[in-house]
Amino acid sequence: MTTNVPVIDADTHIDETEATWEYMVGEEASLRPYYAQSENRDPATSTGGHYWMVDGKRQRRRVRSDEATRTTRDSRELLDVDVRLRHMDELGVDVHVIYPTLFITEFTDKPEVEFALRRSYNQWLGDRTGQSREARERLRWVMLPPVQSMDKVIDEMRRAKENGACGILKKGDREAGYWPAEEYFFPMYEEAERLDMAVCFHTGGGVPDFTPARRFPHVNFMQTKAPIQNAFLSLIAFSVPALFPKLRFAFVENGASWVPHIVYTLKRNKERLTAAGGGIQGPDYALGANLLQENNFYVTCQVDEDLPYILRYAGEDNLMVGSDYSHSDPSQEGRFPDIIQGWADRGEIGGTAARKILYDNPKACYGM
Repeated sequence: MTTNVPVIDADTHIDETEATWEYMVGEEASLRPYYAQSENRDPATSTGGHYWMVDGKRQRRRVRSDEATRTTRDSRELLDVDVRLRHMDELGVDVHVIYPTLFITEFTDKPEVEFALRRSYNQWLGDRTGQSREARERLRWVMLPPVQSMDKVIDEMRRAKENGACGILKKGDREAGYWPAEEYFFPMYEEAERLDMAVCFHTGGGVPDFTPARRFPHVNFMQTKAPIQNAFLSLIAFSVPALFPKLRFAFVENGASWVPHIVYTLKRNKERLTAAGGGIQGPDYALGANLLQENNFYVTCQVDEDLPYILRYAGEDNLMVGSDYSHSDPSQEGRFPDIIQGWADRGEIGGTAARKILYDNPKACYGM
């Protein structure tokens, strides 16, 4: 089965390469990550395998299987842009929205390191996706704001927008020592609204993490998944979307089954706060019939979730879907357009819902 609906893949990835750091010149050159490999694995420290050495610490470099990812190195590292475009055609996908790999979880608390690496990444990806008019139109990307250097964020956002970026990457926990709903980030939100760029909360964490690989499974949810739910709830609880009424927020690669729970929590907290007449402490906030639509919130779903149930809370206009292209983890979706269309063909969701999830909603979210 092949859907005739145009498709925007709301969550794809790219693997960084040595070329990613070539824009670090002059004094920044000494900060360049370099590739390291260990033949032996030390069970005490969980070292071994492939690494980027960043500021004297190891960060895992993914060396992926073509079979497991169903991609090739030329495509997932954008070594050959045309290869990726042709593969998108084979998959029936019109547009990829590209997120990073190394930067999903923060790895430095040094502003100069963060700025140098993020600026180089933004320039590299802007150049790679700008090789042709077709590439610029079909390979859109989410830029990395140097949040530890807020005085440099605005200029970096403007350059990225000129080079094809459609969103900015945000973490749902602390970044630069601040939480998403704190005023520290308001200048960045204001500029994103002006530039018509989405603020994108992707799976990951903003606190530098050096958890040994053998222990990471024990903390994975708290460090990578829970922050997205925290951002969703806290932004509404502190009425941040009301300050930036045209700004769009995306919540990416965490499924959508949590949305009903967070909506319920916000409504219950609001009811208890009102009933207590001030006896319960907490922020007051407005709640309407559809929290996602009213706050310009967009959430990526998984194709095997209970979509009819989720749609009762999220509505048709704010769900998207992404394939996690180039990654081979539980978020990988494969041929998601056909699966979403199958939901509609069986009458389990409306035909308009399928089209909106596959195209209309990500188009609106990313300002395309």
